Amino acid sequence: VQLQASGGGLVQAGGSLRVSCAASGRTFSSVAMAWFRQGPGKERDFVAGIRRRRSDTHYADSVKGRFTISRDDAKNTVYLQMNSLKPEDTAVYYCAATLGYPILSSLGRSITYEYWGKGTQVTVSS
Repeated sequence: VQLQASGGGLVQAGGSLRVSCAASGRTFSSVAMAWFRQGPGKERDFVAGIRRRRSDTHYADSVKGRFTISRDDAKNTVYLQMNSLKPEDTAVYYCAATLGYPILSSLGRSITYEYWGKGTQVTVSS
């Protein structure tokens, strides 16, 4: 599975941005997907995940109510809609994929994922 993230950029606090991750090399509907992020001087943290089939979702507490993960299997793409952005959301955002079928809580663990894309930078100015 190859992953390509895009859509990052510079946005003011309170604004919105949508990042996308296009997958290739495997039937997209057979993979669970997630977004992680790594801020300056920080570890890589889980943001949101979505399972295949029923598309159950799971979010980090820090983004609940502000971010929405979704998938379009026809386009082999997963999206992360980010609203009410804060300066602390500034990070490189990475998408990840697994061919497994993790339980919902496991979506937040980086070890769950076999495939990772290169990140896309999101910068939120105050």
